[in-house]
Amino acid sequence: MPTTAELQDLLRGVELRVTRPRVAVLRAAHRHPHADTDAIIGAVREELPEVSHQAVYDCLNALTGAGLLRRIQPLGSVARYETRVGDNHHHVVCRSCGAIADVDCAVGHAPCLTASDDHGFVIDEAEVIFWGRCAACAAVPTS
Repeated sequence: MPTTAELQDLLRGVELRVTRPRVAVLRAAHRHPHADTDAIIGAVREELPEVSHQAVYDCLNALTGAGLLRRIQPLGSVARYETRVGDNHHHVVCRSCGAIADVDCAVGHAPCLTASDDHGFVIDEAEVIFWGRCAACAAVPTS
């Protein structure tokens, strides 16, 4: 977990003004990987009870735009945020409980997959979601 000073340096490094809400949102995203907006709002309000929903949404937007957060949205799920950025990793999602975990690229470098037909695009990223049941859900018999 980065220190407050390290989080402030991250913000300065992407030329974002250092504010208490931005630091709190970054901290929440580090503490709760793949958290949705409501979970991040709850975590931020533990630190800054007066922060508004809109302030958190604005922070998430700014931090995602600056490349400090990555927004993912598996089919049928709300948007989720993570601090693991820049490495083109993928995700595995549980069909039962919605748990999400990171999966490293199959090749190790972006885009890590080759399209059968790139239609003239210069591909620089591949986003893959593996679906299944997590260990806990798989241990419960289906009816």
